Amino acid sequence: MTDVFHALSAPARRAILDELSDRDGQTLFELCSRLTAKGLGMSRQAVSQHLDVLEQAGLVSTRRDGRYKFHHLDTAPLDEIVRRWKEPRP
Repeated sequence: MTDVFHALSAPARRAILDELSDRDGQTLFELCSRLTAKGLGMSRQAVSQHLDVLEQAGLVSTRRDGRYKFHHLDTAPLDEIVRRWKEPRP
């Protein structure tokens, strides 16, 4: 759970999650282009590093198709956090 909160602490990572929420299944190139169009331009290396943190936290999953790597939003870790405080505890 700590990994999720750490991943969500950076505005750049939240912007990446917003982009994947708007249009799931983007390549690194597509994410960089869309972030630049919104005035949040980051280098490919920076976006890649942020994606690694998001992937380690379980918030982003990837799928390879040939030479392309597609990034997908995964909200399962957030659901676990919500359940922790919404469900009754013994």
